[in-house]
Amino acid sequence: MNHLSHPSPASAEAVLRVRTAALVALFDEVGKTRMQGVPILNPALQVVAVGFEASNRPEALDIPAQVAINNIANKTHGGEALQEVAVPGAVGILITPWFMNLVWFTLVRVDEPERAGSSRLHVVGSECFDFIAGYEASFGSYEACSLFSPMFEFPDQATALATAHTVLDALRYPPAPPPAPVASPASHGAGRRAFLFGSRAAPSRAAP
Repeated sequence: MNHLSHPSPASAEAVLRVRTAALVALFDEVGKTRMQGVPILNPALQVVAVGFEASNRPEALDIPAQVAINNIANKTHGGEALQEVAVPGAVGILITPWFMNLVWFTLVRVDEPERAGSSRLHVVGSECFDFIAGYEASFGSYEACSLFSPMFEFPDQATALATAHTVLDALRYPPAPPPAPVASPASHGAGRRAFLFGSRAAPSRAAP
């Protein structure tokens, strides 16, 4: 039975750099080949990765994915219960001349071409988003959540970068909710009703 090895913190950081560079190289090549001549390209922009870091928690693969990556994952099947598989992943924003996406990928390459086009939820900071699976032979499987496409509203690379950083900051460092006011004896009942039936959490801040 094969086991998925989780990189140590030091090696995981190196793997993250390598995988992120490979993602940028992939889409840079796509831009120079498959996307050449496509009118949605913004010539003021370049392919760049922004803020990729280990995701908040190991992402649990669903059952079809577990079966598909039997060559690298530890699972039981058949008469026994199928165990949850955790694959270390990373998430950040990828900017290209034709889109800006949240992108999630595994630190250990996984090949699931049959999952392309399917969706799965991933937590990014304080929010949960629906990501669509993609696959490229030179990189393996990855998942993306669209933020902007096309990219003509960005006049230059600096504006696109500033927007990407703003989105990630809003997700990863949401403002703390204001402290609840101290109710006076006369308003004690109203304060309790507001707590029970009013807003019980800070409003969600979804990415643009």
